Amino acid sequence: MLKGLAITPPVVGRIAIGRIVEKAGKRLPEKDDQFTLTTQVQQRGEWLLHPLNEQLRKATSGKLRAIPVRMLFNDPDLNLRADYSLFDRDTGRPVCVGDGQTCKRATDNGIETLLCASPDGCMYGQQGGCKPYARLNVLIGDEDEMGSFIFRSASWNSIRTLTARLHYFAAVSGNLLACLPLELKLRGKSTAQSYRSAIYYVDLSVRAGSTLEEALTQARELDARRKSAGFDQAALDAAARLGFANGAFEDSAEEQAAVAEEFYPPSEPPKSDGTPPPPTGDGSSPRQALREKLERQAVLLGGAAA
Repeated sequence: MLKGLAITPPVVGRIAIGRIVEKAGKRLPEKDDQFTLTTQVQQRGEWLLHPLNEQLRKATSGKLRAIPVRMLFNDPDLNLRADYSLFDRDTGRPVCVGDGQTCKRATDNGIETLLCASPDGCMYGQQGGCKPYARLNVLIGDEDEMGSFIFRSASWNSIRTLTARLHYFAAVSGNLLACLPLELKLRGKSTAQSYRSAIYYVDLSVRAGSTLEEALTQARELDARRKSAGFDQAALDAAARLGFANGAFEDSAEEQAAVAEEFYPPSEPPKSDGTPPPPTGDGSSPRQALREKLERQAVLLGGAAA
């Protein structure tokens, strides 16, 4: 195994809730209110659709807002890896990745392990645009039981919800997370930070038309069949754990530029009237924008009272 190279789950496709569009000469992320499954091939700057995208759409009467999935691992933290990440926006290369306690940072002396204070408490991170970034690998369909689709997100809502769900499902199933029939579900909400407009995040639940008790029964039956066939889930989790730990940064050099373009675009300048730019569709707009809005409202209310 090559040292320094993170060995990650094989990926056969992507799950997205948006796309990259060109505006005023810049390629910027544009959020959507439904899922899209793509291949890993781009043509003219657009990701080509995966055949499963059309199959899943035919099975629903409206927009694709639910995808039947299974997890690859029993350990929740192997399926979803979340960290605080800072990317060089010119090269797309990761500069600093941390978990709130320690971080790995690229310096003139190589990769160094330092203390991580999270983006709010780190001046280095605040200057460079450090924010949460997660990758979720799931299995869709039965063609390739080791080939996963990857969902990437920088949304607090998606990361927090998916983390909780994965740990809860692992707990109630007696560590049979990889055997549970689940589905990714797109949900909407409005917040003060989104200016009360709808934002969308990804959740995880048992499949539509099924109860948790039925899902648990199916998980135990699948686990029994796998053990009878010699399937060693514990060994698979252990191999994945070693693979992730083999490299300092998970995303390969080929993926880094696309990741930076989609989740770390250049900051949009303020409008001519001085108001901050609108938030992104996943609700991850800077806190400074909300702070400035509240300050302006306070000034206006103060003037009205006078």
